[in-house]
Amino acid sequence: MEKFCIQNPILLSFLLVLLLFISIASTQNDDVDDGRKRVQIRVGLVLDLGSVEGKIVKSSVSMALSDFYAINNDYKTRVSFSVRNSHGEPLLALASAVDLLQTEGVEAIIGGNSLLEAKLLGELGEKARVPVISLNSPMSLSLSKYSYLIQATHDSASEAKGITSFIHGFDWNSVALVYEDHDDWRESMQFLVEHFHENNVRVQSKVGFTVSSSEDFVMDRLRKLKDLRTTVFVVHLSEVIATHIFHCAERLGLMGDGFVWILTAKTMNSFHENIDGFVKEAMEGVVGFKSYIPMSKELQNFTLRWRKSLPAKEVEITWLSISGVWAHDIAWALASAAEVTRMPNVSSTLLEEITKTKFNGLSGDFRLDNKKLLSNKFEIINMIGSSERRVGFWNSNGSFSNRRQLSSTHNKLETIIWPGGSAQSPKGSSLRESDRKKLRVLVTSSNRFPRLMKVETDPVTNELIVEGFCIEVFRASISPFNYEVEYIPWLNGSNYDNLAYALSSQKDKYDAAVGDITITSNRSMYVDFTLPFTEMGLGIVAPKERSMWVFFQPLTPDLWITSAAFFVLTGIIVWLIERAENKEFQGSWPQQIGVVLWFGFSTLVYAHRERLKHNLSRFVVTVWVFAVLILTASYTATLTSMMTVQQIRFNSNEDYVGHLSGSLIANVALTSSSLRAMRSLGLNSSADYAQALLNKTVSFVVDELPYLKVLLGENPTLFLMVKTQSTTNGFGFMFQKGFELVPNVSREISKLRTSEKLNEMEKRWLDKQLPYTTDDTSNPITLYRFRGLFMITGVSFAFALAVLLIVWLRDKWTVLVDSVKLFLSRQIIHFRIHFSRNIHPSPLDDPIGENAVQMAQRNRQ
Repeated sequence: MEKFCIQNPILLSFLLVLLLFISIASTQNDDVDDGRKRVQIRVGLVLDLGSVEGKIVKSSVSMALSDFYAINNDYKTRVSFSVRNSHGEPLLALASAVDLLQTEGVEAIIGGNSLLEAKLLGELGEKARVPVISLNSPMSLSLSKYSYLIQATHDSASEAKGITSFIHGFDWNSVALVYEDHDDWRESMQFLVEHFHENNVRVQSKVGFTVSSSEDFVMDRLRKLKDLRTTVFVVHLSEVIATHIFHCAERLGLMGDGFVWILTAKTMNSFHENIDGFVKEAMEGVVGFKSYIPMSKELQNFTLRWRKSLPAKEVEITWLSISGVWAHDIAWALASAAEVTRMPNVSSTLLEEITKTKFNGLSGDFRLDNKKLLSNKFEIINMIGSSERRVGFWNSNGSFSNRRQLSSTHNKLETIIWPGGSAQSPKGSSLRESDRKKLRVLVTSSNRFPRLMKVETDPVTNELIVEGFCIEVFRASISPFNYEVEYIPWLNGSNYDNLAYALSSQKDKYDAAVGDITITSNRSMYVDFTLPFTEMGLGIVAPKERSMWVFFQPLTPDLWITSAAFFVLTGIIVWLIERAENKEFQGSWPQQIGVVLWFGFSTLVYAHRERLKHNLSRFVVTVWVFAVLILTASYTATLTSMMTVQQIRFNSNEDYVGHLSGSLIANVALTSSSLRAMRSLGLNSSADYAQALLNKTVSFVVDELPYLKVLLGENPTLFLMVKTQSTTNGFGFMFQKGFELVPNVSREISKLRTSEKLNEMEKRWLDKQLPYTTDDTSNPITLYRFRGLFMITGVSFAFALAVLLIVWLRDKWTVLVDSVKLFLSRQIIHFRIHFSRNIHPSPLDDPIGENAVQMAQRNRQ
């Protein structure tokens, strides 16, 4: 054969050309078939390509599609990705997604790895009806409204249960939460905080950091946590901030024996293998929860091939992240769903098919639950040296395991090496009496309002007795924290600006101040205030008035007179209409006058007995009864309000106003525009308030609501609150600037308020009534306000009179015409006689002639 080929070079060349032609034709046919049969499905990929995560996801998706279609080469669809770079900016990500929809016509979008990006892309997906798949965005209730949004992330609720069980397993009862002060991290932290509160794990302190936090700031915050004797820390930070925090913590001795550091899954998932070795050494003994990806041959094979496919310049990418694994499975789900939607007789959408897709992916069993791909199993990692060591698992069924057995406690976990290199479990934060820190509290001791604050010294034991509403609220707010409180009386008067300055300038003596202390901007320059624990604002209290003529006050005199006139007018008009035919409106003149007055005023209570026979009179009465209904309803409402609270009429030239002597807040109120011209009188206690009001030394008292509530509680039947306005910020507790207890105590005050315990304390100490204010009352009703009503009534009456006149003229028309004719004829005759007398005198001018003329006229008639 070889000899034959050599001897026939022409035949050999012919065969080679023939084979080449067949090959080219076959390739072209395949291309034609592919173009005819395969449908291109465009999918948008919006990533931060400058970040490690963005590069990992992009390369993972690309390789996942190559693997999928290598296995499923007979599929008629081909998913291809169009990539856009968001540069980590949510608005740029939204613009990129809009561009993909308009220019590429994508049918799905992968992107939105932050909360804000997920919201923006989710909103866009709703408008365009395009599925949006978000990788590693935090779970949030705010995202549940987007029906086209699919999330691939870890199960924050399961993680919160796991961390709480881990803490309970070691009998720890309080933690400090160190978190990143960013929307994503704060939102994803809520499940953890809520679960801590529900399971009696006290969050002793919450400290937030940002990427821009300076080293001095970090050191100061961690030093304060150390002063609080915090030993258990839960860390919820990104890799950049976490590495900085652990360096500072190591310098402060917080990474030694007795301390516990627990990292959340979001923190662990953000770490990369190429993390600095010095950082790993600083983190030795740290325990972290990490989303669990089961190891498999497929995952190992994919990871090896993925690493080889990376460009040589990508030296910082050394391992496949959790997001990369999820991205691989999402790409497979998209490709599978796209194929199903293009099958004959299939009407389902791409979103519906993605949610139905189930397969065994690199992350395990792929299945969407309520449009979420949740990783609910976590491996517990212990940082040892420069490596990670798995010590167990937290399972979705609520138990720990170390592969060999399950348990609800930590005992079945493998041995954990804690910070400092010890294998013995730290004691953590406890409430041992020896560990209690002393809190030095200044208490106001003026005793002017004992129900609010009363400070006395026991003559026998010489101990300081502190009681009152303010101190009870403080004790309830501070009780969850491990503090021994020492009370120190403030003996320098009622100027609490000086108290704030003393607290600020003498940090070595005092930590806080409690009492009837109003929150002001000036004091806030020196101290930190908690949330207010009283109502905010000023009030005015006056004695209750008891006038025997109060029932005249709802209407002004001109309205009383006008109403009475219309009552009489109604009776007169009805009498005019009914008098001719209705016997009840006839009789002697005194009787008819009585009927007119009785009928008019009886409409006030709808008690008129007379039957009306004329429709016109019925019309008049109907209109007037409607007007009376409005008048009586308005009168009743105004009288009720006035009987409840009497409107105070302030006379700036005569009245005195009482206020708390030495109160800066009251002085500011008395310089306001409405009270500036009034004379003031300083008073010192609630008893002075009551006495001055009762003997009319002052007409009313202006003060903050807590003080006035004491006065009303002691004298509920004598005084009333006539006005309130929110011009002050209420009472609050003062602490040193930056003191860690401020947010904790504020949170406890909020809990007391929402649980109604604060109201119970207020009722117990202040005998709280429900004061009515002048906002609940009405001014007397004026004629001007009801001018429209009387205008309608007057026009109706005029119309009725006009109709009555027309009807009367119609009935008497013949008689009236005859009378007019007779009158005119007589006038003409008299004129003629007068004319003839003056122009042509005749014998008829004598009386006999006149008599003859009159006789002739009579005969003519």
